[in-house]
Amino acid sequence: MKKALLIITAALAGLLAPGVAHAETPPGCASAQQIGATAYVKFADDTTAASVKQFAGCGKNWGYVFVWEQFASRHDLFHVTTAVTTDDNVNHGKVIGRLDQREVWSKPASTVNRCTRALGVVSLGEDGWSAYSSRRC
Repeated sequence: MKKALLIITAALAGLLAPGVAHAETPPGCASAQQIGATAYVKFADDTTAASVKQFAGCGKNWGYVFVWEQFASRHDLFHVTTAVTTDDNVNHGKVIGRLDQREVWSKPASTVNRCTRALGVVSLGEDGWSAYSSRRC
């Protein structure tokens, strides 16, 4: 019994440890797939802060931002924003993550019949840096 508990504890620790790879699936649509090329939020010193991706599935689009461990370990008090942006520069499904939240999904956007890009913004105080994934129609 003790050995089984130890194995379960070790397995859970591996799943919850920071930096462990995880599946990218928008909430509520396990069949969604990434569309377009990944973009990267870069700061003025060319430091990469986050990856920005767009997903499509279940008749919806999602924006997704993942803040890199190297950035998160050196910066406190950041915010992440993501959305799906259409050609008329309207942000759909915009979500602003909690303070220091490293993974943020937009709300599902009913934009599959339009040209879209995922928007990702990483903000430190009043300064923010952004990137868009590639445009998909």
